[in-house]
Parts: sequence; structure tokens; C-alpha cells
Amino acid sequence: MMSLAADRPFAALMFQGTGSDVGKSLMVAGLARAFTLRGLKIRPFKPQNMSNNAAVTADGGEIGRAQALQARACGIPPSRHMNPVLLKPQSETGAQVVVQGQVLTTAGARDYYRLKPSLLPKVLESFAIIGDSADMVLVEGAGSAAEVNLRAADIANMGFAEAADVPVILVADIDRGGVIASIVGTWTILPAPERARLKGYVINKFRGDASLFTPAIDFIRDQTGLPCLGVVPFFAEAGLLPPEDSASLRNHNKEGAIKIVLPQLPRIANFDDFDPLAAEADVDLRFIPPGQALPGDADLIILPGSKSTIGDLDFLRAQGWDVDVHAHIRRGGRVLGICAGFQMLGRSVSDPLGVEGTAGGRAEGLGWLAVDTEMAGDKILTLIEGHDVHGVPVRGYEMHMGRTMGTDCARPLLTLAGQPDGAISADGRVMGCYLHGLFASDAFRSAFLARLRPGRGDGIAYDAQVDAVLDKLADHLATHMDLDQLLRLAATTPG
Repeated sequence: MMSLAADRPFAALMFQGTGSDVGKSLMVAGLARAFTLRGLKIRPFKPQNMSNNAAVTADGGEIGRAQALQARACGIPPSRHMNPVLLKPQSETGAQVVVQGQVLTTAGARDYYRLKPSLLPKVLESFAIIGDSADMVLVEGAGSAAEVNLRAADIANMGFAEAADVPVILVADIDRGGVIASIVGTWTILPAPERARLKGYVINKFRGDASLFTPAIDFIRDQTGLPCLGVVPFFAEAGLLPPEDSASLRNHNKEGAIKIVLPQLPRIANFDDFDPLAAEADVDLRFIPPGQALPGDADLIILPGSKSTIGDLDFLRAQGWDVDVHAHIRRGGRVLGICAGFQMLGRSVSDPLGVEGTAGGRAEGLGWLAVDTEMAGDKILTLIEGHDVHGVPVRGYEMHMGRTMGTDCARPLLTLAGQPDGAISADGRVMGCYLHGLFASDAFRSAFLARLRPGRGDGIAYDAQVDAVLDKLADHLATHMDLDQLLRLAATTPG
């Protein structure tokens, strides 16, 4: 049994980045799987996350999708305490603040900055709850470790590390360039007590001959005293795992495949719903950026989830995408809306109480489903299963505020826990529902795609593929990092 630091009954190690999107999330997921395979009880933790890609937990909350993937890597269900503060952007300057799985408030950037210190006790409480059942907690930071302008109220990086007395590893992405400066610069900016928490760094996404980086390792040690804990080659199969945020959206252009297109809305949410589609060899999934028309040769248009339904509906119209959807349907094409996308397909969307962070309002929908939505009532957060209109099993989660009613609801797309969900137009070409994650069901996905391309055979086993990639990622990290050294560092006194 490892000896532990401070007064904690569990070991902990925090991975902070020299910047955003350096690979912290997948590194924690891969290490979680690697240590779990060694027989250790590993738990993931991220004090503060900002993402509209969220997952519903069995204990009735929501957390960042990355922490749900990390929990999966540990072989355990996700908990609302794995990501105690989740920010879900609703505008350029404001976000919904979710604390321990439940919506606390909506705050602008300055208001949230003032709010953050009061959230630290909840963060530390969740950290202790997660650690109570763990041998080791792997903690993921957010953004850059050296955001000195935000340090006074920080709960995501060094502010948390100091409060929880956790040692820190820096993760740097060589693929984007400037990796030496990013490591030395981060060390230089940090004050002495925070430098003492740094136990080393990892070079991530390396391409080429690693021996050529040896002089850089010597230089970084001379400048900072920090050891290199691994030079990790680029892991191409990371693209088969769910991305954390919209900056990671990828197109999957494949000739002759079933073409499915989605408008890339500013507040697109839960777009990992479509990863199982993208993983299919015969599906060409494309996110269409602003300024481009939705392709006229699409087999299916999907309107995705959104954190700002009315705002994104207005944006959709401003881009002329409503005209593209109209033309697609007139040509006999099919359209699917999920959650906010379902709401947009109706006759109207109203938000009289401003639950989406606005002053409230009403917008005319696209009118392809005879339904109307009002944003009201408590937020629904639930894991649920059932079957589609053809009797094919589905499972997933609901995460929404709106209540949708109308005559097309008499033709529900799904039945969940014995209750109807969604709607189908009279001609059967336009449909929508509230269930996120439905395409992760192999049977549903296969049957749905077969209706778009008759004669198509069965596709991949998606969940099995994700677990196989996590196993490969674990092996990849174990090959290029010293796991025993990481265990020793997790059990040390940081300062």
C-alpha cells in the first residue's frame, strides 16, 4: 500500500496544461484505464470544466463529457462529484453554472469571477467524496496553469492544487509548436510555492524521432529543474473517442457514403451524440460551418442540441440554413432534430422566464412539426431507455428544460420508460426527440441507417470500439511514461 501525502487516505496527481487542448482529458482517461488494469481503484476529477458537451449521471446530475469518458476508463459509473463545477456557455460573455450536478445560476464572466471563491468548499467536498472510494484520484486542470490574470479566484488549476495539497504534472502539446517556451514560460510565471508543486512534465502528441528532442529536455532541466516524465507519440486513434468541446469537431468525408450534415451552431451542445455515426465506415458525417450552405445532396440533415435554442434558431435563419432545410425536405430528404433541434423543427419556441439566460422571448420555429415548445419547469436530467417507433431498443439520457406539445406528438419517435417522446411528421420525413445518445445503440443506429440506405448491412459495435481504443491508449501511455514513477509522485508531499 502506498504511503500518502498530507491527511488524505488516498493518493492524488493533477495534470495541468501549458494551454487548452493539449491532451489532458485523454491523458487522464488513458492513465485511468492503465492503472485500473493494474488493479487500482482510480477515480477521475476535474474541479471546473467549461463545455456544452455534458453527460447525465446516475446520481441525478450533469458533468462534462470528458469526465464521463474517464469514469468509463475506470470501469465505474460517472458521478456528479467528478466535475463539481460545470460552466455551460449560453452567450459570448455568460454561462449557466452547474454545481455538483445541479444548475446554481446563470452568470456573466465578471459575476462568475466573484462567485468562484465561494464554490471552492463544494469543490473540495466533492474531491473528498470521490477520493473516499479510491486508491488514487487523477485530477485534470483547465486551460493553462499560468493564467495569472485569473489566479486570485482560481479553483481550476493551482488554486485547487494548493487548497487540496496535490502534486502537479505539466502537459505540453508539441504538435502546435513552441513547446519549450510553453514549459519554461509556465515555470517562470508561477510563484515559488506553485513551482514547488510541479513534479515534472510530459511532452504530448510527438511526431518523428524522439531522440532529436533530447537537447530540449536538457535545456528545460537546466532552466527549471523539472524532469521529463515522458515523450508521448501522437495517438491517431484518439479521433475515435468522444471530443470534449466544439473546437474538436471533425469532419469525416467519405466518398459514396451515406451523407449526414449538421449546421455548426454557435452554442451546439451534446454533439458527441453523433460520434457513433462518424465511426461507421459508410457514413460521411459533416459539420457545416457558418458561411456555407447545407449540401443539397445530403441523405439526412440533423439539427443538434443547443444551449441557446432561440439564439441558435435566429442564427440558423441568418445563415440561410432554414432555406436549405426547406429545399432538402421538398426534394424528399429527411430531417432529424434532437433536443433543441427537435424544438426548432416545431411551430414556436417560447422562453417566458428567460431560463436560457436571456430576458425571455418567443421565436417562430421552422414549422415542419406541428408542435410548440415552452421553456418551463425543472430541468430534466435522467438516464432512460425504451424503443423506437419500430420497436428497436434505445437508451441514453434526457437533459432539457422545455415541454413540447402538439398534434404530431401523437406520432412519437420513441417510447421511453413507457411514455411517448418526440414526434414524426405526417409524411414520416421529419422527426425529433429529446433523447441524447440514441445513436450509441448499435441496433437503433443500424436500423436507422438501413432506412437511409436500403440493403445496408450491420455496422460497428460502437461501445466495444471505444473500450478497445481506451485499452490501446492505456498501452500507449504505459509504453512512453513511467507509471511507477507517477504512482510515487502521487503519494509524495507536494511542497
